[in-house]
Amino acid sequence: MPRRGHPSGAGVLVTTDVVIVGASAGGLTVAEGLRRRGFTGSVTLVDADPELPYDRPPLSKQVLDGRWPAERARLRDPDELDSLELDLRLGCPAVSLDAPGHRLTLLDGRVLRYRTLVLATGLVARGLPGQERLAGVHTLRTLTDSELLRAELESARRVVVVGAGVLGCEIAATARGLGREVTVVEPAAQPMERLLGPELGAEVARLHAERGVRLLTSTQVRGLVGEAGRVVGVRTGSGAVLPADVVVVAVGGRPATDWLTGSGLVLDDGVVCDERCRAAEDVYAVGDVARFGAGAGSGAGAGEHGVRLENRTNATDQGLFVAADILGARAAYRPVPYVWSDQFQVRVQVYGTVPEGPSAVRIVQGSLHSRKFVAHVATDGRLVAVVGWNSPGGTRTARALLTSRHPVPHAP
Repeated sequence: MPRRGHPSGAGVLVTTDVVIVGASAGGLTVAEGLRRRGFTGSVTLVDADPELPYDRPPLSKQVLDGRWPAERARLRDPDELDSLELDLRLGCPAVSLDAPGHRLTLLDGRVLRYRTLVLATGLVARGLPGQERLAGVHTLRTLTDSELLRAELESARRVVVVGAGVLGCEIAATARGLGREVTVVEPAAQPMERLLGPELGAEVARLHAERGVRLLTSTQVRGLVGEAGRVVGVRTGSGAVLPADVVVVAVGGRPATDWLTGSGLVLDDGVVCDERCRAAEDVYAVGDVARFGAGAGSGAGAGEHGVRLENRTNATDQGLFVAADILGARAAYRPVPYVWSDQFQVRVQVYGTVPEGPSAVRIVQGSLHSRKFVAHVATDGRLVAVVGWNSPGGTRTARALLTSRHPVPHAP
C-alpha cells in the first residue's frame, strides 16, 4: 500500500532520481510513462492532497450528483500504484524549491535532493472577496470540495453559480439535474464564450434555458450577501440580490506557484518552460501550471510568451511527453488542444482554439436545429478549431485537419 504522508522529518535529507510534485493526472502520467519506458530509478510523488490520486472531470458530474462513490474517481487502485514502486508522499505539500541546488523542501521539513524534478501542481480556485467568512459558499477543485458541495445540495433549494465557463455550466447542469432551482451569473454575453465563441456559446445558453436554468449573462457580481455567518444571496452589478441557499464560485483558477517564489524559476501566470516543457536545468512542468513553448512557435499557438492549457487531455499528453524527454527523447511539445464537457446528456468537444476576435463558424455536419452537429471555426480562411455537439464520430478527423500543412478551405 502506498505511503500517505509522513511524520515530522525536519532536517532529513532524502536523495531520489525523479521527484514529481502533484499527483493528479499529469503527475501520475509522468510516473507511469517512466515505468513503461523501463525506468528503474527511484520516483517520489508528492501532493498536498491526502487522497490517493483521482481524476477531476467527474467531480462536477458523477461524484457531485452521487452516481459515483469517491473511490470510483481514483485514477488507479492501490495495487496498480504499488506496481509502480513509487515513494508516494500524500498530504505533505512542497513548500520551497532551490532549483540551482536541486533541492525540494516539504512541509514536514524533509528535503528531497533530486536528479530531475517535475512540477504538476495545477491550479488554485479563485474566489470572491469575503467568501471565506460565509458558510454555504463553495469552489470546486478537489475531491473534498465535491463531497462538501454534494452534502449541501441535498438540502438546498436555490443555487447560484457564479461563472459560466465549462466548470460553472457543468455544476449548474448537475444541480439542476438534482431538482434544484439554479441561477448562473456570467459577465460575458454567452456561457462558455471563451471556449466556443459567441455563436456556439448561444447554443449552450439555449440548452440550459430548455432545462430550466436561469442564465444571467452580461451581468457582473458585486459581492455576496450573508446573514448570521451564512450566505443568503449574490448581489449583482445592478444592485439586485439573487437569493441563494448555496453559492458556487466558478470563476477560474490561478496556477499554484506561490510556493515557487525565489526558487530560481521564471513565473508568469504559470511556470515558464521551453518547447520541451523544461523550466530550468533538470526541471520540467506539466498540466495546468505549465506555460510551455515560450520563445518558440507551437501547434497550440504559444508565441513569445508561451501558452498554458487548462484541460485534462493536455495534462496526460504532456505527462507522457515529459517522461520520454527525461529518458532522452528530444522533440518539441506541439499539441492540438482538446476539451470536452458533458452537460444534460450533451457532450461538447472542441479541438483547437476558438479565437477571441472575429471568426467564421460553419456547420459541416448535422444542424443546430437537430442539436447534433460538427462546426468548423476559421480565422482569415484558416481552420483553427472544430466543435462537435453530440457528434463524437464526426470529430475524429479534427486532429488531422488542424495539423495539416495545407490550409483547409472554409466556404462561406
